[in-house]
Amino acid sequence: MDKPGLQMQSRLRYLIYMALLVTFAVVIHTVEAAMPLPMPVPGVRIGLANIITLLTLVLFGLRSGLLLAVLRSILGSIFIGGLFGFGFWLSITAGAASALAMSLVLVLRNKGMVSLLSVSVVGAAVHNLVQLSMASVIIASFDLLMGYFPFLILLSVPTGIFTGLAANYLEGVTSRMIKQTNAGGVQ
Repeated sequence: MDKPGLQMQSRLRYLIYMALLVTFAVVIHTVEAAMPLPMPVPGVRIGLANIITLLTLVLFGLRSGLLLAVLRSILGSIFIGGLFGFGFWLSITAGAASALAMSLVLVLRNKGMVSLLSVSVVGAAVHNLVQLSMASVIIASFDLLMGYFPFLILLSVPTGIFTGLAANYLEGVTSRMIKQTNAGGVQ
């Protein structure tokens, strides 16, 4: 049976890790929103903050990944100045849906059936599809959905591969750091 002090230490470590991950995600989200990118489709971003969402899903599971996606959208929108604006609703719905989709595909990854890159590409595709669907609903134009859908699905592949490669690298680094920290703190 675990001692109460060890449970408290474990919970505190988890909260510290989550606070750091949320901070990284919000900073990346905010910086990426401020950088205009030469993309063929207006409003498209690489989705760098999704690296942190995917890393959180891998390390801590669905509940933590969803929490991170929601907090990133809320805090990022506050810092950008668009809380409850058009971009906020696109961000929060797409972030949550993407986290859910990636967690489902992570089950296949854990069985060795797909790679983290596949998980990331699915997350990017779902993120783009949900954002586009929400935008279409908000502005009541389903022509938008039909016109942009093929481009956004195609853009999901390179952006998903990039974020998947980054998350794959960070998973190894972060896992080692967490193991070293946990091993050093337990008496």
